[in-house]
Amino acid sequence: MKRKFLVPLILGLAVTSVTAHEQMKGEQSNSHHHHKTVMISENQPVPSIDLVVYEDSLKGWNLEIKLDNFEFAPEMVNEENELNKGHAHLYINGEKITRIYGNWYYLGSLPSGRNEIKVGLNTNSHESLMYQGKLIEDVEVIDVK
Repeated sequence: MKRKFLVPLILGLAVTSVTAHEQMKGEQSNSHHHHKTVMISENQPVPSIDLVVYEDSLKGWNLEIKLDNFEFAPEMVNEENELNKGHAHLYINGEKITRIYGNWYYLGSLPSGRNEIKVGLNTNSHESLMYQGKLIEDVEVIDVK
């Protein structure tokens, strides 16, 4: 009699274990696209970003990242957050491409068509900065023929 209950119990545990593992895997694979956020409070200087894109005379595009109330601090990456210091994340067409640690970045090529270039500000520990419910970022669109 005990064997009749043991087989379904083992199968049920195996299915539950596989399902939980798949859910955890999905959460892990999506976690790098959905960073936590840090809200800038009203009583501190609010960072701002202005992304300017220049077509390079030979090939590609040069991105200039103009900042107010924010300082790039590559030497502090992955360390404790410090007010208005950190790095930026570069996204092209919604896909995170790289971290940026300075005010200029060269893009060698883009696919044909409409390309959305976004740069957002992040803390040393990679949280996206927000002010009044909006991410602190700037977006430019480049049409490539």
